[in-house]
Amino acid sequence: MESANLSTVTEFIFTGFSQLQDGGLLYFFPLLFIYTFIVIGNLLIVFAVRLDTRLHNPMYNFISIFSFLEIWYTTATIPKMLSNLVSRQKTISFIGCLLQMYFFHSLGNTEGALLTVMAIDRYLAICSPLRYPTIMTPRWCAQISAGSCVFGFLILLPEIVWISTLPFCGPNQIHQIFCDFTPLLHLACTDASVILVQDVIHALAILITGLIISLSYIRIVVVILGIPSREGRKKAFSTCAAHMAVFLLFFGSVGLMYLRFSAVYTPFWDAAIALTFSVLAPFFNPIIYSLRNKDMKDAIKKLLCPHKMFNFLGR
Repeated sequence: MESANLSTVTEFIFTGFSQLQDGGLLYFFPLLFIYTFIVIGNLLIVFAVRLDTRLHNPMYNFISIFSFLEIWYTTATIPKMLSNLVSRQKTISFIGCLLQMYFFHSLGNTEGALLTVMAIDRYLAICSPLRYPTIMTPRWCAQISAGSCVFGFLILLPEIVWISTLPFCGPNQIHQIFCDFTPLLHLACTDASVILVQDVIHALAILITGLIISLSYIRIVVVILGIPSREGRKKAFSTCAAHMAVFLLFFGSVGLMYLRFSAVYTPFWDAAIALTFSVLAPFFNPIIYSLRNKDMKDAIKKLLCPHKMFNFLGR
């Protein structure tokens, strides 16, 4: 009888935008600019790597794949954020919420796996330069890139299917700016212990991945510091500085969000941290990869101004 009286939730309301009720347009245009910059910036990196033969090596191949993933990672959430900023009803359907969670976190997991591969790639290039060409062959790079994507999209599928079977009988207000696991599970009419189990699983995945990457870069730094010449140290460090910056930005913001355990943030800080890893980190990544790398800057210039390059080469 009790279950018969429960009404099933068919849509959710985002309350993370409630503080922006009167000034949605003030936030709409900066967010639209950021999203446009992310898409164009990452597309430039993808095409620059594909069209410039000087960048046809494992490191730049991984960067181009990461940039391609960043476009879809932000597309999973930002267009809906933009819509909510200018609409009165800041809602999302139950199926839409599950799909947003699945694609956002699957792409995030894929990026995390790829960042691990990129750290190992730099470790081999700097710590074992003689063995590097025989290990990081084009075929092996293609396999581990594909493996990262398969892993990222399959690992979350059982969890999403399980959440889809849970009863949601109200309230239907998600205290966040996009669909996420913990805010959604708080709305499920089920045992609250599942939230703790889910938090522990996610925390372990983040910690293990972060530890592997950190150990790789620590070892790299130790090897670089042991290079006798100053020029050699500078050149070696420049090849992995961008990777380290992206890793710290990505995992730092993700850690603040998902390694909180029993800590409770105010709605403002919840939204601010969510914006950091869903919007600001992807915004800075194209800047880091292009400005910190001379070859990438030259390739992008060549892509944007091909006639100037042709005239220069023709002299």
